[in-house]
Amino acid sequence: MCSESPCGSALLKYARMVKLCIFVGTGVGGFVFGFLGDAAGLSFLWSFVLSGVGSVLGVYFGWKIGHHYK
Repeated sequence: MCSESPCGSALLKYARMVKLCIFVGTGVGGFVFGFLGDAAGLSFLWSFVLSGVGSVLGVYFGWKIGHHYK
């Protein structure tokens, strides 16, 4: 099986690292942008929209960080 070879194992660890960075980036980005929207006095809807924007940015930067540490 390919995943048992040294190359497959390294690729699997790399994929897990990228997924972890994306997961953390999504949570942190969503929380920070939602909190900033709430702190700025925006309505719930706009804070929710900003949280979504922060999550998308968190996915992008998490992906970039994950690829940086490959």
